Amino acid sequence: MKRLIVAAGGGGDAVAAAMLHAALYAADDEPALILTYSWDRLIVDPVPGPRAPADFTALRQLTPHVWAVPGEVTLEPPHKATLPRLAAELPHVFALIDPYAGATGITRQLDELTTHFTPQTIDLLDVGGDILAHGDEPTLRSPLADALTLAACTRAKAAPIIRLLVAGPGLDGELPADTLRPRLGPLIATFTPDDVRSIATVLDWHPSEATALLAATALGARGLCEVRDAGLPVPLTDEGPTVHHVDLRAAFTANRLARALADTTTLDEAEERCRTICGTSEIDYERAKAQRLGRQQAVGPSVPRDLPAQIRNFEQAAIARGTTHTTIRRLAEALGLPGEALQHLAQLNTARARHHPASVWELHGAAEAPCGG
Repeated sequence: MKRLIVAAGGGGDAVAAAMLHAALYAADDEPALILTYSWDRLIVDPVPGPRAPADFTALRQLTPHVWAVPGEVTLEPPHKATLPRLAAELPHVFALIDPYAGATGITRQLDELTTHFTPQTIDLLDVGGDILAHGDEPTLRSPLADALTLAACTRAKAAPIIRLLVAGPGLDGELPADTLRPRLGPLIATFTPDDVRSIATVLDWHPSEATALLAATALGARGLCEVRDAGLPVPLTDEGPTVHHVDLRAAFTANRLARALADTTTLDEAEERCRTICGTSEIDYERAKAQRLGRQQAVGPSVPRDLPAQIRNFEQAAIARGTTHTTIRRLAEALGLPGEALQHLAQLNTARARHHPASVWELHGAAEAPCGG
């Protein structure tokens, strides 16, 4: 395969990798190989942490330690994942990052893939830019996955040709664009509506927030969007659809966590080092949240009868906060809805007058803020 794209954080980064392929490699006559975690948040997957190959049935072996995820694959209960449906709907080959052997194991996966396929280009893609964290930023919430892939790519045999790309600076609600801007390299692309069309059907159901906002800004959305369960405010500006090249080695050198993870051989070891440097691990957060949700889980319909009224109340309060958009994940979690309600909210949003992905909810009555670059 000509193109290997490593989705740094999994989830929505894998969707963005498909959009990147459309933007940079449209002339190719073959799909990309996208190496990605299967790591969906609790609103999709009730089991904290990333999925391992053993959680799937009928994976297709590419190399001794790398498995492709076909569209027809299933998962062992109670695990759930968006990756099989993504593989079914997009033309690319999706291969599974296995973090359970630490950064050392991911490096081995990269080395096997580059030896077997000899790709012409290798891109490491992160949406939002938290891969450029130093490790001590107070707004940093989910550094582990990105730091593992950064460490692995830096140690890979193909490291000299791996290009680190950051798309949508600040759109993941972690490091603000003002913090990221001095750490970014040259602009290499700006996503367009044509690029978004390559993943449009996926955005009708995929719960990713950062990649949905990446697509929304490419389609012209501007304003202020609330994301995640905490309602983090994310500005939607002219910087949203941009893609920047960053020096891989410089990013690794600046990232304390990535440096600490470079020789890890298990995910447990990586988590412990993450706790030492960052104070916690995002999987710890998921474990605590899963326990909290388990205690709070109520028996009842996944879509309450008074949902329209609840949405109106949320919208009014959000508009009062200066918000113009939210995501269906944020909306579902703010209203205490289970993951099964995401599709219902997406369908409601599709029926509304909008020009954004179904997972980006424009608040009725909110005037779009005139945000520029």
